[in-house]
Amino acid sequence: MTIAHWVQRNVNLEKLRTGYLFPEISMHELQHIRKYPDAKLINLGIGDTTKPIPEIISVSMAEYARALSTVEGYRGYGAEQGNKALRKAIAETFYKNVQVKDSEVFVSDGSQCDIARLQLLLGSNVTVAVQDPSFPAYIDTSVIMGQAGDFEEKSGKFGNIEYMKCGPQNNFFPELAKTRRTDIIFFCSPNNPTGYAATRQQLEELVKFAKANGSIIIFDSAYAVYVTDDSPRSIFEIPGAKEVAIEVSSFSKFAGFTGVRLGWTVVPEELCFSNGFPVINDFNRIVCTCFNGASNIAQAGGLACLSSEGFMAVCSVVDYYRENAKILLKTLKSLGLKVYGGENAPYVWAQFPGSKSWDVFDDILEKAHVITVPGSGFGPGGEEFMRISAFGHRETILEASKRLKGLFS
Repeated sequence: MTIAHWVQRNVNLEKLRTGYLFPEISMHELQHIRKYPDAKLINLGIGDTTKPIPEIISVSMAEYARALSTVEGYRGYGAEQGNKALRKAIAETFYKNVQVKDSEVFVSDGSQCDIARLQLLLGSNVTVAVQDPSFPAYIDTSVIMGQAGDFEEKSGKFGNIEYMKCGPQNNFFPELAKTRRTDIIFFCSPNNPTGYAATRQQLEELVKFAKANGSIIIFDSAYAVYVTDDSPRSIFEIPGAKEVAIEVSSFSKFAGFTGVRLGWTVVPEELCFSNGFPVINDFNRIVCTCFNGASNIAQAGGLACLSSEGFMAVCSVVDYYRENAKILLKTLKSLGLKVYGGENAPYVWAQFPGSKSWDVFDDILEKAHVITVPGSGFGPGGEEFMRISAFGHRETILEASKRLKGLFS
């Protein structure tokens, strides 16, 4: 290899652990297909939706795209913050009872992209806390930004990140009295991967903790539409949250937009930095500088999702996935396994005490031809656990349940 310049590699990228979790699983999948070309592989791993987008929504996007070929229908750049009608629809649909203004809603190309933009907003000098286990992007973006410190092989943790243990032993909610103060707290509810939705009392504790410590909560509500009980669907249902929290969310798992790419972030006007400067002003600058706005075609689909007919259609698909989760939950419980989640989220979190999660992953893949996700990929707190996705066609879920029964019974 010829080195033609003197530019050094970003030292923070050198600190990332192996590959990103989901591409690594895809690599295992490809290897398995080569080994067993005739096996009917079932993928309950990556949380990708499988049901078609309801026709009322896809037709809206198609009509918008077709109109771009006409003088009357052509549109170029839109507002970086998003289509005003869509921002208003998001505020009225998801935040009507908590008085979020449409001007506080920023439409994006997905919540994972917004997590990276929020990291850019916050800079490299902040300290970070994450749930353990948690969605890998929180930690990986922290590493890339230079917030994480060095990786400690023995603990499986980055030295400067506060890992808030969330498992069955503490009802999947961190012991805040024992949690070190950090500037930023990443918190996902319903949680990916555990499927647990924090209670109102728990979120009240979290907001109180953030206020006492002068911290900002980045609340990921991507799975809020899956909540079936009285657990809050937004952090802003908690009094005082607007002074300490930002919320990111997505159309991906709500409307099957994993390939369409559409999400949003809410930054309240009340949220300020330590010098009193409004956070929303800086986020607006980040969006205008680093992002040219979500696709107009995707936003047309988003508006259709939030029409009365479109909303009913996507909620019907959510109900379908909920039923899938119930089937998986019932199957795994019948095998005597300790299983969590599956009620307020499209994920089941199964425990295999004393086992390495990658070993369980390999065993299920080799013997049942089913892709799952090893819990350790979500942090050291995920060891001994497997995440199993309910995103699938009903016949696939039933077949996977049959295979898992055959493997573990």
